[in-house]
Amino acid sequence: MRVLEGLRLRVKDLSFERREIVVRDGKGGKDRVTVLPENLILPLQQQLAHAMALHDKDLKAGFGKVWLPNALSVKYPGASRS
Repeated sequence: MRVLEGLRLRVKDLSFERREIVVRDGKGGKDRVTVLPENLILPLQQQLAHAMALHDKDLKAGFGKVWLPNALSVKYPGASRS
């Protein structure tokens, strides 16, 4: 995996059950699936749990929201927090 591909990974690109990583828009502009190493599964799950706890804490403190244009904030009131 190339460095930039690793930096672009999102949570939805990881599949712990199938032990796969989906690399989107890689070399040549194509998507591909690669192996998720066994020794990274536990550290990644711990990191995701820590990030979710921190995000929940920020939301409870009134932070963790993003700015949305007026029309979107009216149409989707909860979108700034999700």
